[in-house]
Amino acid sequence: MADDLCSFTKESFGIKSVKKSPLVLRMVVLAFATICGVYICSICIKQIGFQTKSVLLNVEVINRPCPEPMIEPWEIPYLHYPKPQTYSRAECSCNPVRYFAIFSMQRSGSGWFETLLNNHTNISSNGEIFSVKIRRSNISMITETLDKIYNLDWMSSASKNECTAAVGLKWMLNQGLMQHHEEIVDYFRNRGVSAIFLFRRNLLRRMISVLANSYDRDAKLLNGTHKSHVHSPHEAEILARYKPSLNSTLLIADLRQVQEMTAKALEYFKSTRHIVLYYEDVVKNRTVRKTVFLLVVACIIC
Repeated sequence: MADDLCSFTKESFGIKSVKKSPLVLRMVVLAFATICGVYICSICIKQIGFQTKSVLLNVEVINRPCPEPMIEPWEIPYLHYPKPQTYSRAECSCNPVRYFAIFSMQRSGSGWFETLLNNHTNISSNGEIFSVKIRRSNISMITETLDKIYNLDWMSSASKNECTAAVGLKWMLNQGLMQHHEEIVDYFRNRGVSAIFLFRRNLLRRMISVLANSYDRDAKLLNGTHKSHVHSPHEAEILARYKPSLNSTLLIADLRQVQEMTAKALEYFKSTRHIVLYYEDVVKNRTVRKTVFLLVVACIIC
């Protein structure tokens, strides 16, 4: 009786034994697994899409452009926002930086003039960098060095802080500048670098200073040490005791050569933004010096 009831029940509901129909169970399991897989994949795709949007949003905030400065349109090419590799400019990243170079000749007052500029809190002039021959061996080395300077990655005693407003160097005419003038002019025009020419009007005094400095390099008159620049009247008096001899036969030719080099430099770089100064005008008196200093600072950082 019980067997008949069980048989009746199974047949009534159309249920067959598992052992008799394993294919149906396999199909049910496969369908269930497929549905679960599709559901899990859809969740993962949604999560990946959300994370991607978050990352893009963060990058957009970090790379937010700096506000436009209130300046004349022609000044824009001379404003730069360098990103040093060696440190972060932090809150000063949107403070514009101007690039400059002091072009001069030995014994023309460039050291004193550079010291004057470096007294400004936000101006960094990094000295006579190309006095090292390897740095001026070819144009590739020159541009690589300039890139490092203007990217604020050149560390020297003149380096100020992350809020530097103007950065540059002192460059002598005989240190690769005239030899590679075409490429350097292109570099200055493309990078928006301003040139400051500093020369001496009295070329004869400059020649005497060159000879005296050359003599002291060997003689070392100041307590056995050589100083290219003195910082006291007493030291200046000691060095002034040496009276160099001039070759009168070559004197005119030498002075003319210096004059021609100066004229060529001005001609080569006339297409760049530049200013021409003379040492005698700068040191003449305090009023003139202050006026010139304000003029130069205005050209560099204003």
